[in-house]
Amino acid sequence: MEAFLVSTGLVALGEMGDKTQLLALMLAARFRRPAPIVLGILVATLLNHAAAGAVGGWVAAQLGPDLLRWVIGGGFLAMAVWMLVPDSLDEDTEGGTQRWGVFGTTLVAFFLAEMGDKTQIATVALAARYPSLVAVVAGTTLGMMLANVPAVFLGDAVSRRINMRLVHTIAAAVFALLGVLTLLNVGQLF
Repeated sequence: MEAFLVSTGLVALGEMGDKTQLLALMLAARFRRPAPIVLGILVATLLNHAAAGAVGGWVAAQLGPDLLRWVIGGGFLAMAVWMLVPDSLDEDTEGGTQRWGVFGTTLVAFFLAEMGDKTQIATVALAARYPSLVAVVAGTTLGMMLANVPAVFLGDAVSRRINMRLVHTIAAAVFALLGVLTLLNVGQLF
């Protein structure tokens, strides 16, 4: 349960103001069809995070426990720093044409936008940290949905009222705490 809850919380916080959340806003404004956009985000996230989680599990299996602890701890600390860097939507991730429809455009755009993104890297680290791949992928996917579904339905109105700097600072603090606890070899976080 810890893997699921930590994964959900970290990704939900980390996704606030991320380029994929901006992409969700853009797709909602462009297509005005929330159901296929939300479904496209869900499928793209499941595919992307399952692959990232598998990589994290493989890394955990290849490294010994001591080296793995240092790699994961350092990774979480790097994520803490990265969370403080503002994100913007790249021109090349704006997402296809209508020939794929709303669902297809969203699926492809989100899958590509997540490649190498903070939340994908976090999923790799979380899957290396926790032995339950299903719990990590379910948690990171739920975190993505918690951050992006409101963006699809409420759009700009919500994003203007949220202090993104504060959200990113909180997420950075959580990643830093996880990094320190991992480096100190603290087994249970809660």
